[in-house]
Amino acid sequence: MNRLIRSVMALGTNSVTSQARVPIPQHGVDYRGKIVLAPMVRSGELPSRLVSLRYGADLVWGPETIDRSLIGAVRRVNPRNQTVEFTRIPSHPGPASDKVSVIYRIDPAREKGRLVFQLGTASPELAVQAARVVADDVSGIDVNAGCPKPFSTLGGMGAALLQTPDRLVSILEALVREVGQPWQIGISVKIRILKDPEQTERLVTALCATGITGLTVHCRTTPMRPREAAIRDQLPMIASICRSAGVACLMNGDVKSRDHALALMSQYDVDGAMIATSAESNFSCFRSAADGGLASWRDLAHEYISTAMECENKWGNTKYLLNIFLPGKDKTAQVAKAARTYTHCCTVLGFDDLLPAANKVDSILGISDRTEAGIKRSAELLAPPIHEKVAKTDLTTTPPAARDIDMSINSSAMTGDTLASQITA
Repeated sequence: MNRLIRSVMALGTNSVTSQARVPIPQHGVDYRGKIVLAPMVRSGELPSRLVSLRYGADLVWGPETIDRSLIGAVRRVNPRNQTVEFTRIPSHPGPASDKVSVIYRIDPAREKGRLVFQLGTASPELAVQAARVVADDVSGIDVNAGCPKPFSTLGGMGAALLQTPDRLVSILEALVREVGQPWQIGISVKIRILKDPEQTERLVTALCATGITGLTVHCRTTPMRPREAAIRDQLPMIASICRSAGVACLMNGDVKSRDHALALMSQYDVDGAMIATSAESNFSCFRSAADGGLASWRDLAHEYISTAMECENKWGNTKYLLNIFLPGKDKTAQVAKAARTYTHCCTVLGFDDLLPAANKVDSILGISDRTEAGIKRSAELLAPPIHEKVAKTDLTTTPPAARDIDMSINSSAMTGDTLASQITA
């Protein structure tokens, strides 16, 4: 707590003269006046971000990526579509162990100046190492201090950082000093409100003294779930603290559309708004009513599938999103939800113009033969030998500490395309 108190005192001393905005770094981006796509695992992959931008999102956050999964990743450019891919070799043994796994994918042309990378971390040192891997390709690094799910909190990350404010302050200070300043990109943080407004006030005040350029507040406490209505009574206080410190303040939680976001920004005097669930259901929520409002499900599906194929997105991830925004009662949509390839899906939906690209992408992804027999053959080819299966489950010879490390690395790598690939086609 000593570090937290010192940060609060430092900000209080300078509050009179800090009305000017925190300078936005040369390669950073100002969050003010922006309506943005929230960071969402599986739902925030490259196709989702590009479609959101096309429909009017001002900025996009990528899905949370755990520090350990990114450290040691190799940057490469896909020669077919010029996307930047951060890859690594999976840590599990077996015939498929030499298959490169894409941890994160970026479109340097279409996302330039508009992509914020969200980092899951509980360590200043690991945060810096991971952020340096992507710093050349993004406009900001955002620390996740709001995810309430066990895969994040059990490692001391996400919302768990709200209970260790000194550590969170240390992480942000390290990122500002060792990544933000050298690379000239912004560092920001996404938090949740605390039950006690005074605790929220102390936390936000300390965070704003670290040198961050932006703070996003999810207007729910850690125990609250999405079905529970957002609580916005602390927003004016949080916005006031951020404004005094020169830090941009974005709100998140039950923001439905661009028009709704603009109304809330005016009502609560915040600088911007972040949309999550509504975007996941229909990325065209970023388009104002005056410009056409929500797109039909067929238009959205065509746009999304076309973009996903351009990105060579894993079919499992594409199918996951289609199952969210395709209507459940439409018979054609029901059949499309069960499709096993891009070609099958485009055929069912009548997107004949996309079929040539679908055939090509299915071949690239190795999913052209998705008949029952083909799926069985693929499974047999990828299955490790019997002795490897036994060895993998025999943990008696591995020290507990080593097992914990291996498990944390494997689970942390389950982000983005890697996690999407676990979804059965």
